[in-house]
Amino acid sequence: MDAADLVSLLRFECYGNLADLISSAAELYFLPGTVVFGAGGDYKLDWDTEPEVVLDLELRPEGVTVYTKLFLAKEHAGVEITHVAFSTPADDPDDNTAFLATSLSNAKFKVGHAPPATAH
Repeated sequence: MDAADLVSLLRFECYGNLADLISSAAELYFLPGTVVFGAGGDYKLDWDTEPEVVLDLELRPEGVTVYTKLFLAKEHAGVEITHVAFSTPADDPDDNTAFLATSLSNAKFKVGHAPPATAH
């Protein structure tokens, strides 16, 4: 996908399309619903620079939500964690970190394993 496509989707507030793109891409690596489009995004697009796109994403493994910004540019990309919210936070930050690591690991798509059944 070209940067211009992402900029267009942001510019014209096609958030449903962005959500679909992110879900489809994320489901190659994480169970469905783990990585979702957040509240929006931003872009930098000037005549004399390369485009840069920022997308708000939420990682939602079981028991925690991680609010992030995904930065995309021509030569680099990065993720900034802006907030972490635990459903039931522990008193010890190290316990929260261990829980987050385990929860993210459990949310990874594993080849040859069917995703767990979810109640609707």
